[in-house]
Amino acid sequence: MRPIFLSALKLFFIVTIFFTLQQTPAIAQCPMCRASLESNRASGGKEGNSINKGIIYLLVFPYLLIGSIGLYYFYEQKKNKKEATV
Repeated sequence: MRPIFLSALKLFFIVTIFFTLQQTPAIAQCPMCRASLESNRASGGKEGNSINKGIIYLLVFPYLLIGSIGLYYFYEQKKNKKEATV
């Protein structure tokens, strides 16, 4: 592989990890859902917290998929270098 491609790949993973580890509240819901959840929360309901946790749960799987592909690529490159030196 070219060094430029590997540098870009490393930069992509660093940026992905940075944005994954940020602790920002998830307030990007549609206005009607948000109004419904806020009124439910004001009356003592807990559904708003569950919705936000569900959104975060759904975001985990793409990162796991990309990470597993990256690990597979890393170990394949490591194996190919080892076989080339033998």
